[in-house]
Amino acid sequence: MEEIVLKTTDLMKKYGSHTVVDGLNLEIKRGEIFGLLGPNGAGKSTTMNMICSIKKPTAGSIELFGKDIGKQKKEMIKRIGYIPQELAIHGKLKAWENVELFTSLYGIRGEKLKEAVRTSLAYVGLSERKDEFAKNFSGGMKRRLNIACAIGHQPELLIFDEPTVGIDPQSRNFILEKIKESNENGATIIYTSHYMEEVEAICTRIAIMDNGKMIACGTSSELKQMVAKDRDDITLEEVFLTLTGKKLRDYAE
Repeated sequence: MEEIVLKTTDLMKKYGSHTVVDGLNLEIKRGEIFGLLGPNGAGKSTTMNMICSIKKPTAGSIELFGKDIGKQKKEMIKRIGYIPQELAIHGKLKAWENVELFTSLYGIRGEKLKEAVRTSLAYVGLSERKDEFAKNFSGGMKRRLNIACAIGHQPELLIFDEPTVGIDPQSRNFILEKIKESNENGATIIYTSHYMEEVEAICTRIAIMDNGKMIACGTSSELKQMVAKDRDDITLEEVFLTLTGKKLRDYAE
């Protein structure tokens, strides 16, 4: 039986009368690259923040590795690496100092910390730029450093929130290859993006959220079959627009 890494049951987040996440039920298995899609304001980022214990659910439960995250928060957080869309790095710190700062938050010290910093920077191709200040990095380099800051403690679950937004094609390709490599090395991945071709290329299963609810879940092929059984040429973007509509979403979560 496949191990369930993440399970949410009737997960809900409300701000006053506004419901951002509404009864979300997810199951993600060990070894998956799980795509989480949705228009602006669908509840994706709020969901990830609750999984990482950054935000507290209004109702429902979250289980990580079979344990209630609400009861064993400190233990569970050490097994997660979160790469937020908003860069978490500090511009006035050098690359290695950024990685050291974030890795040390997990209680790693001494030679083990130094080795984690070296390994993380090498993994994202920044070893030779380790002594440069982050504020001088290009957009792609900052994205890669953002990833390095989240992997030093060797997490089993990696959560990527739009890691390729606003960067050049080479950096984008590098990051996608590293995500696949992390998965091959044993990490389970949750991945969000507005680039449908990325999701289709790397994700084993995909869930689509809208208005705080999960409206579809399956492989890319299953989602296409759900929307257009008689078409072989339908794209994931067409599936997404069919399920969520074409109306502009000019609000944030």
